[in-house]
Amino acid sequence: MREAGRIVAIVLNTLEDAIRPGVTTWDLDIVAENVTAKLGGVPAFKGYQGFPGSICASVNEELVHGIPSASRVLDEGDIVTIDFGASYRGYFGDSAMTYTVGTVSEPAKRLLQVTEESLGGAIEQAHAGKHVSDLSKTVQSHVEANGFSVVRQYVGHGIGASMHEEPSIPNYFDADRATDPILQPGMVLAIEPMVNQGSPETTVMDDDWTVVTSDRMLSAHFEHSVAVTENGPEILTRL
Repeated sequence: MREAGRIVAIVLNTLEDAIRPGVTTWDLDIVAENVTAKLGGVPAFKGYQGFPGSICASVNEELVHGIPSASRVLDEGDIVTIDFGASYRGYFGDSAMTYTVGTVSEPAKRLLQVTEESLGGAIEQAHAGKHVSDLSKTVQSHVEANGFSVVRQYVGHGIGASMHEEPSIPNYFDADRATDPILQPGMVLAIEPMVNQGSPETTVMDDDWTVVTSDRMLSAHFEHSVAVTENGPEILTRL
């Protein structure tokens, strides 16, 4: 899983360098697929439940599951989330980053900053003996204290020999949730705050994949695959 995570991190670093005005999300998808192959990995999203791309590329008000397209050109001032997963020898890594395209507005910068900070806070909670809700509360409290909203419909997840495993990891505290798993050494968690500039409500577009904010305000998404170890959290998708 460390190697799968390393491949994901290298791909995202490469894509960050490639993101600029005039580039299409399809261009980025080709880069991701080629780099993954050179590193001996397999893109995890391509073909998953019929998804056509190697990356999810979600621009501005798009939250998750944006389909790469040769007609989607990135413009100055956009923000774009790249969600990418890879498998290596049967194990998976998964990470997402929201990047700026050229110079963006101060409110957009603030959204990205707060979302990434909420991920960092949740990772700090990923110690053996803690509960999943400790991560959820950390994300929600930081996001809402800064005037943004947490998406409810989509959550983080366990990851290992499958892309999506138990436990699910909400980014908000759900007092009615039936179980609140205790973290144990050896677990790996894909922690992924999804944060909206306005309302937390989302809508699925006609392509049955792309999720957008219902009010069409901006959305940001940061994710790491994190191992729970006896010595604390280890981020597997960061070089």
